[in-house]
Amino acid sequence: MKYWLFKSEPDEFSIHDLKARGKKGESWDGVRNYQARNFMRDDMKKGDIALFYHSNCDETGIVGVGEISRESHPDHTAWDPKDKHFDPKTDKDNPRWFMIAMTHKETFPRTVTLAEVKADPKLSEMRIAQRGNRLSITPVTKAEFDHICKLAKKKV
Repeated sequence: MKYWLFKSEPDEFSIHDLKARGKKGESWDGVRNYQARNFMRDDMKKGDIALFYHSNCDETGIVGVGEISRESHPDHTAWDPKDKHFDPKTDKDNPRWFMIAMTHKETFPRTVTLAEVKADPKLSEMRIAQRGNRLSITPVTKAEFDHICKLAKKKV
């Protein structure tokens, strides 16, 4: 099993939206960064666990946990000219973009803020804590995952 961090803007798609999808889960489509695509296409497996991070909002940080419920498959939004993620350079016979599906596992009782992550020596190697990292999907170690979960349940 591998661990991941997924960023999403809560006004676009939040942890609460993921929870509302129930067992059906949600496709994680529209990723248009090659490195993030490669993580989904090449490395993610059903059952992998993902920290869910709210970005570009008043309180940025990790708000819960999801589980990869469907492995990589072509992202159909790339072929739809009406979709905001349309890519005229991709083709169905040789897809450029891929997606996974995720289901909700847990919403944390509190947000583990980006400031907390950056200030915690146990999390200093997380990509989200690194200056200039803008990837929407990054790998996380089991130790980092466990520590984040512990912080989320700690009263402050």
